[in-house]
Amino acid sequence: MRTNPVSAAGAAPRLAKPLTAVAAIAIAALALTGCTAPSPQTASGSPRTGGTLTYASGDAEPTCLDPHVGGNYPQALLSTQFLESLVSRDSDGEIVPWLAKSWTTSADGLTWEFTLAPDVTFTDGTPLDAAAVQANVAHLQDPETGSSTGYLALGKVVSTEAVSPDVVKFTLSEPDSALLESLSQPWLAIESPTALKRSQDDNCAAPVGTGPFVVTKWVKQNAVTLTRNDGYNSPPADATNTGPAYLDSITWRFIPESASRYAALQAGEVDVIDNAQPDTIVQAEKSGSLQHLDAPRPGASNRIELNSGKPPFDDVRVREAFIRSANVDDAVASLFQGTATRSYSALSSVEPLAVSEPKLFGYDQKAANALLDAAGWTERDADGYRVKDGARLSVQFPVSTNQSIPAEQSLFEQIQATAKQTGFEVVLEPMDLGSWYAALGAHEYNAVSAPYTKVGPDVLRILYHSSGIIPAPSGYFANNAQVNDPKLDALLTQAGQVSDPGERKTLETDAQNLILAGFYILPLYDQQNHFLLRSDVEGVRAMPTVSTPTFQGAWLNR
Repeated sequence: MRTNPVSAAGAAPRLAKPLTAVAAIAIAALALTGCTAPSPQTASGSPRTGGTLTYASGDAEPTCLDPHVGGNYPQALLSTQFLESLVSRDSDGEIVPWLAKSWTTSADGLTWEFTLAPDVTFTDGTPLDAAAVQANVAHLQDPETGSSTGYLALGKVVSTEAVSPDVVKFTLSEPDSALLESLSQPWLAIESPTALKRSQDDNCAAPVGTGPFVVTKWVKQNAVTLTRNDGYNSPPADATNTGPAYLDSITWRFIPESASRYAALQAGEVDVIDNAQPDTIVQAEKSGSLQHLDAPRPGASNRIELNSGKPPFDDVRVREAFIRSANVDDAVASLFQGTATRSYSALSSVEPLAVSEPKLFGYDQKAANALLDAAGWTERDADGYRVKDGARLSVQFPVSTNQSIPAEQSLFEQIQATAKQTGFEVVLEPMDLGSWYAALGAHEYNAVSAPYTKVGPDVLRILYHSSGIIPAPSGYFANNAQVNDPKLDALLTQAGQVSDPGERKTLETDAQNLILAGFYILPLYDQQNHFLLRSDVEGVRAMPTVSTPTFQGAWLNR
C-alpha cells in the first residue's frame, strides 16, 4: 500500500499538512486568476457561549433533510450544520482529515482504506465505526433511497469491507482520481446507521449525524430548529473551533422573497441571509452594520446548456449562432452591479484547472446571422423569427423559479431579446422546481440553466460524459447538453483514473477545450453564494468544500 500524503500524520492527524502537488497547482492557478478561496470571517474578541442565531434562506425548502435523498444545494446548506463527511478540503484546496483521520490507497488505485477518528459518537449514541460507513455507502447506492448526487459520486465503488472496527476498505471497479473530492461533499455525509433503519419519512424529518448541531424540530414552510450537540468532538482538520459550538441553537427560516429576507435582516429579526441580491449586497457593503461573505461554489460554472440531442441544437452551427446572439457581457455588468464576473469556462473560477476562452463566447450578431444562413435557416416569418421547412427556430427554455434569482431571470430575458434580433424565438417557461425537474426528465427543453456543484474538475465527467445521458435509479441524469462524443468520453474516463496531477491537468484541459469548442454550453458566471450577516455575528466561515456556511465556530457578540 502507498500512503496518501495527507494521511502520513503520525500522532497528530488533525493538524494541517504540508502541501501536496495538487495543492501547489491549486495555489499557483489561484494566483494567476486573482481568485481566492473563501476564508473564515474575522472575529473580534473572545467567543461568547450561548444565544440563538436565526438564519433566513431564500433557497427552496427541502422536501427531505437527508442529503442522501436526491442531493440538492438547499439540503447541503442545512445538513452542513448536523452531518459530517469522511474528509474535508482546506482553503488551499488540499484534502484534509475529518471523520477519517487517515487513508491509504493501493498501487493500482482499486482499494482505499480509511482509518476513522476515535471516540466519535452519533447524537443518538451509535458509535462511528467501519460498519456505520458501510451502511452509508449502501444507503447511497440503494435505488430506493433515490440519491442523485451521492449515487453518481460513488459510481466506481463496488464493495466495502470492515477490516476492523476503525478501518473500512472501499473496493473500486477502476481507479477514481476524484474519490476524496467526492467524499468531502455534504451529499455523502455519514449518518447514524441506527437512524437509517427508520422509515425514509422519519429519516427525512430528522437525520442523525455527528455534527455540532442536532435537528430537534421542523415546522414545514416555516423553520427548522437546530440545537447544540454538547458532546461534539469531531471537527475537520482546518476548523477554527475544536470543541462544541458556541451557539445554543439555530433557527433556520425559509423566506423565499428576497426583499422580505433583506428587510428582516435590517430589522434584526434574522442574523444571516443567503441568496442576497446584487442591489442589497451593494447596500449592505455601504451600511456599516452588515457584513458580506462571498463564497462562489466549486464545480461547474453557472451556464446555459444547449440540448444537442435534438433540433435545432443538434447542429453545431446553430449552437454557435445562439451563443453569438447572446449579449451576456453587458447583461452581467448591468444586472449584477459588480457582484458577479462573466465566465467563459465550463468550470467555476475557484477550480484551479478551469480553462477560460473569452474569444469563443463574444457577442457577434453578424457571425450569428452567417452561421444560421449556412445552416439553412435563411427565411424569416412575419414576426422576424427564422424559419426552415415551415418550422420556426424556437428554443424551449424552462426556468425554475425556485433556483433563479431576479437578476438571473432578467439576464435570461435580455438573452431572449438579443437572440430575437438574430431570429431565435426563445420561449422562457417559468415553473416550480418539481415541474422543472419533470420537464428535464422528459427532455422537454432545448436550453436549460441547471446548476451543479461538485468538488473538483471531475464534475465534467458527471455533466458531459455520454453515460450521463442515462438516468440514475432516482430518474436523474446530469448530461443536460446530451453530449455524446467518444473522444470526450475517452478523455474524461482517463482523467478520472490517473493519479498524476500533471497528467490529470492535461486531460481535463483537453476535455474542456472540446466542450467549449463544441458550443454545448453558454457560460454565464460562477454559481453565486452571497451571505449577508449582521455585524455582531462572528466566526462564520464558508466550508472550502462546496461553500456552505458553517456555524460550528460562530458566536454572537452581543
